[in-house]
Amino acid sequence: MSQSDLFTPLIDADAAYALFASKPALTPDNAGVFMGVTSTGIFCRPGCPARLPKAQNCRFYHSAEAALTAGFRACKRCHPTRLPGEASTLIKTLVSLVEDDIEHRWREQDLIARGIDPSTARRQFKSRFGMTFTQYARARRLGAAHNTLVSGEAVITAQVSAGYDSASGFRAAFSKTFGAPPKNKSAPPLMVDWIDTALGPMIAVCDSAHLYLLEFTDRKALPKQFARLSKVHGRAIIPGRTDITAQISDELTQYFDGSLQDFKTPLAPTGTDFQKQTWAALCAIPYGQTRSYAQLAEAVGNPKAVRAVAGSNASNGMALIIPCHRVIRTGGHLGGYAGGLGRKNWLLAHEAKHAKA
Repeated sequence: MSQSDLFTPLIDADAAYALFASKPALTPDNAGVFMGVTSTGIFCRPGCPARLPKAQNCRFYHSAEAALTAGFRACKRCHPTRLPGEASTLIKTLVSLVEDDIEHRWREQDLIARGIDPSTARRQFKSRFGMTFTQYARARRLGAAHNTLVSGEAVITAQVSAGYDSASGFRAAFSKTFGAPPKNKSAPPLMVDWIDTALGPMIAVCDSAHLYLLEFTDRKALPKQFARLSKVHGRAIIPGRTDITAQISDELTQYFDGSLQDFKTPLAPTGTDFQKQTWAALCAIPYGQTRSYAQLAEAVGNPKAVRAVAGSNASNGMALIIPCHRVIRTGGHLGGYAGGLGRKNWLLAHEAKHAKA
């Protein structure tokens, strides 16, 4: 196998070396680029703070697995085997603490007793989840309290299980989260969780039966999507996982390693009849192929509705599953993509490669 076969077909070796020399930040555009150094036996990813080796000592690969297979070991400075934006060890530890004892009311002294700096925990949680560790733990307690009420238990039981000594404090926190005071027949919440992928973290909103939203976490419209989803379905959105979360997480892993072409996770997309018609047409585009916006408009039976189709395309709320990345401009230009053109380029190359395999 030649070096060009091992490396992504979108960039040649000279361009890859220049990329590493520029010390860029890790982005979706370069997340699939890895450099093995024959003089040290180590492989790195773009942005590594280590000194740039000589060009003749570099080999380039399209995946960490390929570099490992070639005999290189992972750099301890840039950690190339980790996914872009992957949750830190600290975040994983803290999430496990909450999940192992959801009813516990976590305080700073609890973290300090475990050798964890509360300010570091706060900062890392805020960066990944948009909320502090304390807020995350409280949301999980309230979610558990909600499930207690749905199961038929008394409000006082739910209050105690959520760690609230004050009935008024519990009612206020519950009402703020769910939009209504605690009662046995309130609508069950939608559960949101974060999933690490090869192109950065994604966020999934599920209940026990369907996936309602899947997006990259850096999508600018995400807060509006959350608000609309909650309003349309009349359900609060709180941190947590369901069996559907586990299913889509497993399928995303398979998709990114090239072993899955059709997602099976049951969906509950939120949109108008025209939008849903457009999304059905998107799902009909075969893996590894593309269509133009004009062709998509023809597929929905309205050749003049190119702009409306493009708008529906961008607002499907099911990244990768409803494959809006497979729509390009007439003439072959990529066009737009809410997840960023770097991701779109990577996805199209990834699917083209594995469609031929």
